[in-house]
Amino acid sequence: MNKHINTDPSFIREILAKSLELRVLDMTEVSSLLALEDKALWDEVFDTARKVKEKVYRKRIVLFAPLYLSNECSNDCLYCGFRKGNKDAVRKTLSVDEAVQEAKLLAGRGYKRLLLVTSEHAKLAGIDYIGQVANAIYKNTDIRILHANTAPMSVEDFRKLKSAGIGVYQCFQETYHIPTYRHMHPIGAKSDYAWRLGVIDRAIEAGFEDVGMGVLLGLYDWRWEAAALISHCRRLINKYGFGPHTLSVPRLQPAQGSWINWKHKVSDNDLKKIVAIYRLALPYVGVVVSTREPAQLRDELLSTGASQISAGSKTSPSGYLHDGDTEQFEIGDARSLEEVIDKIVSLGLVPSLCTACYREGRSGGRFRELAEKEGIKNFCHENAMLSLKEYLEDCASGEVKKKLKKVLDEEIAKSSNGLAEKFKLIESGERDIHI
Repeated sequence: MNKHINTDPSFIREILAKSLELRVLDMTEVSSLLALEDKALWDEVFDTARKVKEKVYRKRIVLFAPLYLSNECSNDCLYCGFRKGNKDAVRKTLSVDEAVQEAKLLAGRGYKRLLLVTSEHAKLAGIDYIGQVANAIYKNTDIRILHANTAPMSVEDFRKLKSAGIGVYQCFQETYHIPTYRHMHPIGAKSDYAWRLGVIDRAIEAGFEDVGMGVLLGLYDWRWEAAALISHCRRLINKYGFGPHTLSVPRLQPAQGSWINWKHKVSDNDLKKIVAIYRLALPYVGVVVSTREPAQLRDELLSTGASQISAGSKTSPSGYLHDGDTEQFEIGDARSLEEVIDKIVSLGLVPSLCTACYREGRSGGRFRELAEKEGIKNFCHENAMLSLKEYLEDCASGEVKKKLKKVLDEEIAKSSNGLAEKFKLIESGERDIHI
């Protein structure tokens, strides 16, 4: 980083104070955080990131699982197990019925939100196929909201995706550094840097108000990448009035058949810094940590700004039903949903399986407005409790069930908004009660 960037403690504390007011940081302020090396000051940064997250969301942590539909890919991304050049890969595209069966299994475990993930193959995993899968899952399972991580599309195809009921569209630039991008993506549609760079604009123009963004940390210098991603987000805010709904922090991991070097390796402490900077730079945005990361680190990231995590994930098609063969990357946290819920509760946080905002119109600019005015957290907290009550009745077992009952009983004791009556409705068999 430029040695002339201001990292004076007084200026850093001014930045932290601005973030606590839930104001988006400018790039000068972001650069100062990225250049900061003072360990004691970093402790203040981490603590402020936690406070900012709780001002926006209280203590709720959203949970979800990915559902991989296909690993048949026309690209040859050097870091990916699905790459075309991986001759050892066992290729699979789920049929619509197979996708429904996987979704049913996940719904039976308590999930209400799934992220559909496909490789890029226009014939095998194009928009018509994804739409058929989404419609079938909604029709035949108890899954309430589907997100999609797919290849970039045209505005017309994004409209089809939106009409299939997809709540959030997610796509990562992977790297903003053009020479690195070209090296890592030598062939296929993904080799077109500009087409990928414009994907979020096309999704928004097609009607998606909730979009997810990120970079694959470790392909290039993480400070440069974080600055580029935040700059991209700020451009979207200036253009549309809102930026991404989520920022993910995937870190480069080993994968079958991949060809990578570790020149730009991102340490655990670096990842903590990235999560905190994303939280402070864009206070209202959800920061997502996947099961790429080990369990202990994921737990720690919940106190430095992360607000959403996947749980019990499989990263291969049919991985939930049959332990699929070729995974996109190695899993770092193999805990089940129930084990993750147990840990979140033990940390004094609130697991949430809520899916209400997307279906109640709290998205895009409206979500940002509510979050920055500290209004969204009241929806988040009560809906998290209602989702936990459902999980308690339908899925929880053993000691976890006892812990959740204690949490919910304590919540009823201090609640004055009719929560007890809503719990009784759930006990009598009603579902999907939310505000």
